[in-house]
Parts: sequence; structure tokens; C-alpha cells
Amino acid sequence: MNTSEAIAARILQLCKERNITPNGLSNIAAVSQSTIKSILNGESKNPGAVTIKKLCDGFEITLGEFFSTSEFDELEQEIK
Repeated sequence: MNTSEAIAARILQLCKERNITPNGLSNIAAVSQSTIKSILNGESKNPGAVTIKKLCDGFEITLGEFFSTSEFDELEQEIK
């Protein structure tokens, strides 16, 4: 799993936990549906920190909570 896949998986996990659709997340986080769709579909390889922060605000969690999962801890180094 790479970083963009881990971010997409985390967003889907948080949506499921909170019973929020990606479109619903778009509304509460003030992030466009197309941006969320591109992240979830793997089209956005590098979602910006501001976008991730807005999503965290929508989920009512911190950036630290967003990234504090085993999926992120186990990511391979992307510098090759």
C-alpha cells in the first residue's frame, strides 16, 4: 500500500465509522466532491495538507488522529 492508497482507505474507514457518505463528507468538510472522488479513486497521488486538514475538521479529529494508524506506520519509504 502506498501513501495515497492509505489516505483513501483511512477516509473510507472514517466515513464508515461515522455513517457519512463521501458526498456528505464533502458538505461538512467544505472540500469539493470532485476532490474527494479523485483521492478515493487514486487519481490524486498527493492530496495537500490543507485538504487533509479540512477532512479532519469534518471528521472532528486531529491530523495526528488521522495518521495514527498501523497502515501509515507500516508504509514503505517512498524515496527510492
